[in-house]
Amino acid sequence: MKKDIHNVILIPTDFSEVCENAIEHGSVLAKAMGSNVWLLHVINKDTHKYLEEKNLEEGSIDEMLSQTANKYAKKYNIQIETFISSGNLFDKIKEVNDKLSAKLIILGTHGKVGFQKIAGSYVLKVVTSTNTPTVVVQKKSNTNGYKNIVFPITASTQDRQKVAWAISIAKTFDATIHLIPKFESDKFLKNKIMSVTKQIKNIMAEHNIKFVDKVSSPEAGNFAKQVIDYTVENEADVIITLVDKDKTFFFASWDEQIIYNSSQIPVICINPIDTKKSDWAPSW
Repeated sequence: MKKDIHNVILIPTDFSEVCENAIEHGSVLAKAMGSNVWLLHVINKDTHKYLEEKNLEEGSIDEMLSQTANKYAKKYNIQIETFISSGNLFDKIKEVNDKLSAKLIILGTHGKVGFQKIAGSYVLKVVTSTNTPTVVVQKKSNTNGYKNIVFPITASTQDRQKVAWAISIAKTFDATIHLIPKFESDKFLKNKIMSVTKQIKNIMAEHNIKFVDKVSSPEAGNFAKQVIDYTVENEADVIITLVDKDKTFFFASWDEQIIYNSSQIPVICINPIDTKKSDWAPSW
């Protein structure tokens, strides 16, 4: 496998419906970004159980993967490579991504459906194991790209990395960014969010990015619900959020509600990195 391929979208698949949707989603993005797609299947005990139940040989995995690749390569006129590895699902996703230095990982999450159960803390493990942004998708399809991006704003000092990615995505799709500052009753946090929001607006304007902003409210429910409701009401395509890998109870926070929203809105998860120790910069 080549190690110097960077213009790549990595999509793990277990051939379930939600992973099929992840492949479609990634193919749409690849078409817009001029990227190649790598489909990955990791053979593990779940694979062997699936093959046994279907009375299939292990070699059929290669055939299934090739058929899927050919289907979407032809449909979207893009290049799709396939790769099969054996071992721990999440370790292998990280290993392959480290070699590819992918632009994006598209991760289909389906709870207990599908024979490789990418859910809960497993999604967190994939998202936080790499600096590559991960798009978490469910069963609902999106073949239009990202024309409207919802951008929740908190008091996090790392929101600037989310800004950089949002700008890159917006330029790719000529998208509008919808800014939603989190309501805070605490005066210090309220002032901080106001300051952060002002800075973000200035940066957006400097880059000629279209944006609108909405004021959140304590009367409208929790912040995650407001973000999701706004996204649905305005028919936005994706929500972009930061993931704090040091947050022990990440999946008890408002982030979990957004990632596993019942409206099945795709979510781009940005894992913030120490920019002082890196030559990091978004490259869409």
